[in-house]
Amino acid sequence: MRRTERLFQIIQILRRSRAPITADQLAEELETSTRTIYRDMAELLAQRIPVRGEAGMGYVLDEGYDLPPLMLTADELEAAVLGARWVAARGDAHLSRGAENLIAKIADVVPVELQSIIVDASLFPVSFRSRPQDSFDVASVRRAIRDQRRMKLRYADEKGAETERIIWPFQIAYSEEISMICAWCELRQGFRHFRTDRVLEETVLEQKFPERVSVLRRRWKAEREAERCQ
Repeated sequence: MRRTERLFQIIQILRRSRAPITADQLAEELETSTRTIYRDMAELLAQRIPVRGEAGMGYVLDEGYDLPPLMLTADELEAAVLGARWVAARGDAHLSRGAENLIAKIADVVPVELQSIIVDASLFPVSFRSRPQDSFDVASVRRAIRDQRRMKLRYADEKGAETERIIWPFQIAYSEEISMICAWCELRQGFRHFRTDRVLEETVLEQKFPERVSVLRRRWKAEREAERCQ
């Protein structure tokens, strides 16, 4: 991640948090060193970003601060619209609606000379393969990931055998053909993948899982990388 992107992410993290965020927490989420975060905070202060706090105590962003609007190039605009249309065609109902709303909001704020890129878009995602329908509203998984809550699944494998699982969901993977929930499975004591079209029943539990989503995702990536190297 380039430094400018990391500075933007730091502001976004501070903006969404109601409590002070320590440099260690920022470093963990952004997957960088604490020393790098200290340098980044010094740079933000030098740029007159209203960040308050100090090392060891945590940082907060003053209320009312907002980033200036981003000006998109034609390439960036086409990339955003193409990605949103891909999501609209493959996401759950709420995610699809969000993608369509995003395109409408972009169309409202871009300069007049760029609006034709949206109205007369020349880039469209297509698929020549049938895609199975999700068996439930996958928006519940996205909420569970955001809230770091356990989920109870009744799941059927490729042979139709049913099991009940308690999982810690941390990611939804979308491919051309299927969508999968990536999660830590308490039954198997390991990472497992669950196709969204094979979930027979799901419940979001009140109890939160103990590990941060970013930590689970990092462990999962490391495990997959180790498997590739074998």
